[in-house]
Amino acid sequence: MPTVAFGLVLVAALIHALWNFVAKQSGGDIRFALLSNVALCVVWAPVGLAFAWRDVNDFGALQWSLVAASAAVHVVYYTTLLRGYRLGDLSVVYPLARGTGPLLTALAATTLLGEALGVIGWLGVAGIVAGIVVIAGGPRLVHALRRGSHSHADLTRLRTGVGYGLATGAFISLYTLIDGYAVKHAHVSPILVDYLSNLIRLPLTVLAIAVLSRRQPLPIASYARSMWKSALAVGVLSPVAYVLVLYAIGMAALSQIAPMREVSMLFAAYLGGSQLAERNPRERLLGAACIAVGVVAIAFA
Repeated sequence: MPTVAFGLVLVAALIHALWNFVAKQSGGDIRFALLSNVALCVVWAPVGLAFAWRDVNDFGALQWSLVAASAAVHVVYYTTLLRGYRLGDLSVVYPLARGTGPLLTALAATTLLGEALGVIGWLGVAGIVAGIVVIAGGPRLVHALRRGSHSHADLTRLRTGVGYGLATGAFISLYTLIDGYAVKHAHVSPILVDYLSNLIRLPLTVLAIAVLSRRQPLPIASYARSMWKSALAVGVLSPVAYVLVLYAIGMAALSQIAPMREVSMLFAAYLGGSQLAERNPRERLLGAACIAVGVVAIAFA
């Protein structure tokens, strides 16, 4: 794997952990998704529109179909992630989401896109997934789910977090495959994949809010006044992390890049321990070590 691609993924992992931490702290719902999407489209308009002016005339049905599909999956992914953060714990939802995504992506990339990961690479994937499971609670999490050793409220929150974490991971895998194909095979600029997708997400998110508002009111103005700072931070940071990953995908195999993104768990573990006072530092250290070994294995696969 090229050194530049390796460095891009590491920087992206740090930024990704930061914006997820902000999203978790906000406790936002689908309205937060809309606000952060608006912030992204406004802040990054000069860059996105410049690339669109240069490239969009060459787009055909394939390119537009991939961008539209990416937008639709991202709306569902982000809404699922935010709901998981509201109903579950960061240390459960984030690790399971980030662990399920690369495993499914690597499997799909090797079976559907013809990429070869090799034995060492698959051992690296296993190391990353094992590390994430340990950070998420490891045997204690499984024991709690099977034995019901926690209180009913704690067990319900744990199960909810696991469910949303796994669902989010599946959507991560799906949009990574779509966007990776757009960059590597449809030759769409990583910046345009992200920016045009965000433009399409705006009406889709508004439509989703309108549908959900039939069940309960979802006022926007008052919500925006209390959430705009967090939404702005996510809107600024999230595209940087993802565009860096897409550029890395253009330099190396998708089956390598997707699992390596999960080094963000190292940064998330630090943020969780230092800012959220999360417990079990020994387990988190062991999980971090597994992730580090996995990343090295994939880098040299």
